[in-house]
Amino acid sequence: MYISFSNTPEPGEQEGAPSAMKPHSPAGIRAVSSTVITLGIVSMLTDISSESVSAILPLYITGVLGLSTIAFGFLDGLYQGVSALVRIAGGHVSDRLDQPKWVAFTGYALAAVARLGLLFGSGFAAITAVITADRVGKGIRTAPRDALITAASEPERLGISFGAHRTLDNIGAAVGPLLAFFILLVIPDGYETIFATSFGFATIGVVILGVVVPNVRTRPRPATLGEPDAAPRVRFDWKIVTNGPMRRVLAAAGLLGLLTIGDGFVYLVLQSRGSFAAQWFPLFYVGTNVAFLALAIPLGALADRIGRTRVFVWGHAALLAAYITAALPVADVAATVLCLVFLGAFYAATDGVLAALAAQLTTPETRGTGIAAAQTVVALTRFVSAVGFGFLWYALGRETSMLVVAGLLAMAIPVAALLLRPVMPVRGES
Repeated sequence: MYISFSNTPEPGEQEGAPSAMKPHSPAGIRAVSSTVITLGIVSMLTDISSESVSAILPLYITGVLGLSTIAFGFLDGLYQGVSALVRIAGGHVSDRLDQPKWVAFTGYALAAVARLGLLFGSGFAAITAVITADRVGKGIRTAPRDALITAASEPERLGISFGAHRTLDNIGAAVGPLLAFFILLVIPDGYETIFATSFGFATIGVVILGVVVPNVRTRPRPATLGEPDAAPRVRFDWKIVTNGPMRRVLAAAGLLGLLTIGDGFVYLVLQSRGSFAAQWFPLFYVGTNVAFLALAIPLGALADRIGRTRVFVWGHAALLAAYITAALPVADVAATVLCLVFLGAFYAATDGVLAALAAQLTTPETRGTGIAAAQTVVALTRFVSAVGFGFLWYALGRETSMLVVAGLLAMAIPVAALLLRPVMPVRGES
């Protein structure tokens, strides 16, 4: 297990800046600690649970419940953004108590309990309540979990550690839709079976987290009498999170998040241009997540090598390519697969990379809050994006609205690159 703070970059330090003291560390996947792998297994089981449900939600909401795309946009926005209400609180409580495991456990447990609501309620109000509880749980758990990953990893290997975790996470994200697909293949109206199975996997993940994962502390122990070498206690400082390079990261993430619509909309566009049966719909999620898990570790390692901000920006270029591919009037399997690969590349280049970047630019005492702040900005802006795109689709139609968002994203990417330029590594440094 790798637990080290001595080489964590100071807040404001540029990516890629040479460190005065960097011990030799193993290369590649061997650098990933057992704690990170176990957390990845927990996330894998949780994602089997959540993605088996989310893969059928677009059809369940618009087909089974008969709601409009505006209602779906609102619910998808909740799915994307309601976790923002508690992300910073979860990260801050984790930092203050220095109990990241148990704060994360609370979030995982709440999301598992929320799965039961799908078995006992239907309709707009019930789905809204279930999604809200599930996403609040996600908001509580994400930053403490990522702080655990950071504490259990070598600082110069954060990218590959997050990549390894996201790979396991997205194995679950690929298996979940496949599971939903096979259930619907055998039981065409087997939505309740999917909901019950989802609860089972979520419960197993919670048990493993509580029993197996160690509560790795995220900050050094304060100095005590007789331990002159122990680190002194450092007070929590909000300025680490809101000033300097972190402010630029939050601004860029927010700008790009406003133009990141929910995957469900992209999949509905893909489905609408071909004779794609409803029971095959979950395979769109499988394709995206297979691409994600295939690229997460390579792009995480690339981010460690050339700079996390560069990979983050280029990831949104992949998202732009996905939008354009989806909007093209080409009912072709190759175009559909290419769109899903672009979406997977986008997530692989941004999800764990943004968490690693926020961890790099904060101190051990503010790490959970810093990660949560970045994730909160993304969640809030994606909520606005999903709701807005629902109205845009209703007003302009699917392809036109997709092209409008693609055009705006094409203009936003260079602006985000300029915002992040002072945070990027100097060329030629490793």
